Amino acid sequence: MSKNHPHQAANQTAVVDPKTEAEEALHKAFLLHQQGQLAQAQSLYEQVLLAEPNHFDALHLAGIAASQCGQLQVAIDLISKAISVNPNNATAYANLGLALQNLHRYEEALANYDLSLLIDPENAFVFYNLGNILYTLERYAEAVISYERALQIDPDYVAALNNYGVVLHQIRRFDEALASYQQALHIASDNTGALYNRANTLNALSRPEEALASFDQVLLLLPDNAEVLNNRGNTLRALNRLEEAQASLNRAISVAPDYADAHWNLSLCKLLAGDLDAAWQEYEWRWRSELQNDKRQFIQPLWLGEESLHNKTILLHAEQGFGDTLQFCRYVALVQTLGANVLLEVQPELKRLLKGGLGEIATVYAKGEAMPEFDFQCPLMSLPLAFRTNLTSIPAKNAYLFSNKQRVAIWQKKLGTRTRPRVGVVWSGRVEHKNDSNRSIPLNEFAQLVNGKADFFALQKEIQPADKLLLKEHDGLIRHHFKIEDFADTAALIEFMDIVITVDTAVAHLAAAMGKTVWILLPFSPDWRWLLEREDSPWYASVRLFRQPAIGDWRDVIERVDIALQSFF
Repeated sequence: MSKNHPHQAANQTAVVDPKTEAEEALHKAFLLHQQGQLAQAQSLYEQVLLAEPNHFDALHLAGIAASQCGQLQVAIDLISKAISVNPNNATAYANLGLALQNLHRYEEALANYDLSLLIDPENAFVFYNLGNILYTLERYAEAVISYERALQIDPDYVAALNNYGVVLHQIRRFDEALASYQQALHIASDNTGALYNRANTLNALSRPEEALASFDQVLLLLPDNAEVLNNRGNTLRALNRLEEAQASLNRAISVAPDYADAHWNLSLCKLLAGDLDAAWQEYEWRWRSELQNDKRQFIQPLWLGEESLHNKTILLHAEQGFGDTLQFCRYVALVQTLGANVLLEVQPELKRLLKGGLGEIATVYAKGEAMPEFDFQCPLMSLPLAFRTNLTSIPAKNAYLFSNKQRVAIWQKKLGTRTRPRVGVVWSGRVEHKNDSNRSIPLNEFAQLVNGKADFFALQKEIQPADKLLLKEHDGLIRHHFKIEDFADTAALIEFMDIVITVDTAVAHLAAAMGKTVWILLPFSPDWRWLLEREDSPWYASVRLFRQPAIGDWRDVIERVDIALQSFF
C-alpha cells in the first residue's frame, strides 16, 4: 500500500491579512510551514497561542506541524482543542483522523473521518485514508467502497488508484486490480508503487513475462531495492530461468544480507535445480520469512544432526501442509536407527494413518495433544539438513507408508467386487493453497481421461460446488468423498487402485509413499520437489511426471496422459 501523506494545510486553511501582532506571527509561521521549516513555524505558532490560547488556526496549524514532525500525541491534543473551538471544520477532523491513524488508533480515526465527511462529503483525501484503514483492518469490501468514492471525486488520484488495485488484488479480483494500476501509470508512468504492484498482479494472473518487464521498470528507478529484486527472482523461477533467478536473489541478499524472504526463495531455487547440498541451510530461513508465525517455541534444543541421540527422546513435529508431512515422515526411521526414542507430532487428519502406517518406529501424537518429556526437537523439513541429504542419498524411495488393515477391510465392503481396472484421480487441491490456480485442473478438462475401460474413483475429500454440479452430469466418476473421514480412509481407498492420476496434492505424496503407481500432472513451474526436465522423481520410485510444456497448457498434458493410460491397461 502507498504510504499516507500528511494532509497539506495549504490546501485547507485560508489565512487573513495580518491585522494584529498575533496575526502577523501566524502569517510568518504559515509561510515557514509552507516552506517546510517546521521547527521555526512551530515556534511562531506557540507565540500566537501564548497571546491567544483559543486561536483556531494557530491550534490547527500547530497540530499539523507536530504531526508532520512525528509528534503525534501533541498533534492530537492541539487539533482536538482546535475542534473544541470550532467543531464545524471538516479539515480539522480529517487531520485529527490522520494523526490517530498514524498512531494505529484506527477506530478513533474512522470516527473522525466520518465526522469530516458529514461536513464535507466530497473530500477524496478522507475517503482515501478511510480505505487505507479499512484495508489494514481487513475490512476489504468497505475499503473497496471507500477507494471507489475517492476516485469518483478525483479520478486522477494516483495513490488511490494504486491502493484500490492492492485491495482488489487481495480479494482476487486481479483483472480489475491490473486495470487500476494501468490507469495510475497512464497518469504517472514512473510511479514505482504502481509498477511494482502491477508486476505482482501479473504474476497472480500467470503472466510472468509481463511481470518481469514491470519489475525491470521499477529497478531502473530503484536499482537496489531488495524487495523488488526478490520478487523478480521469484518471477524468473516461475519461468524456470533458475540461473537468472538465483542471480537476482543473490543481488537482493547483497543489498540486504538479513533479508529472510530472499534467502528462503534462494533455497527454493536451489532445491528446484537439484542443488540440495547448498539448499537445505538456506531453507532454514523459512522461520524468519513467510513461516515465522508458525515456528514452534520449545525449551528443548533443536537437533540438526550434531548431538548423539542414543537413549534420548526426540520430538519430530510436522510443519506446513499434509503433503510435506507425508513426504518427510520417511526420515523417522533414520532418526530411530540412531538409538532415539521418537515422538512424532502431526496434523490431526494424519494421526490415524501414521500411527500404524510407519510401523512401530515412533509414537504418534496429533498436534495439541499432551506428550511425554523429550530431550531434543526437530521440524520434519529440517531433517534433510540434519542428514545432509542430496539427490543420491534420499532415503526410502520405495514404499514406506502402509494403510490400516481395518480401514482396508471396511472399504473392501464399500467397493464390492472388482470388475474392471481401477483408477484413482485427483484434479484439484484446497483453494486456500497459494498456488492452487496453477496446480489444479478444471474438471471439464480432467474428465476427458475418464473412459469405459476402467472404473475411475475420485480420491479427493473436498469437491468444489461448481465441480459438484458438473459431476451430476458425469456418471463415469465414482465419488466417495462424503465417506472419507481422514487420510487413513484415503490410504485404504488407494489400496484398491491400480494407478493414481493426480495433480500436485497430498494424495500424490500419500499414494507414492505407499508405493502405488502414481502419475502426477504438473504445472509449467512445479513445486521444488519435482525438479525440472525429468519424468521420474528421486523422492519416489513409483512416480511418473507429466509436465505442462507452457504456462497454463493442460490440454497437452491431458492428451499425453490419455495416450499413456490407453497403454497402461
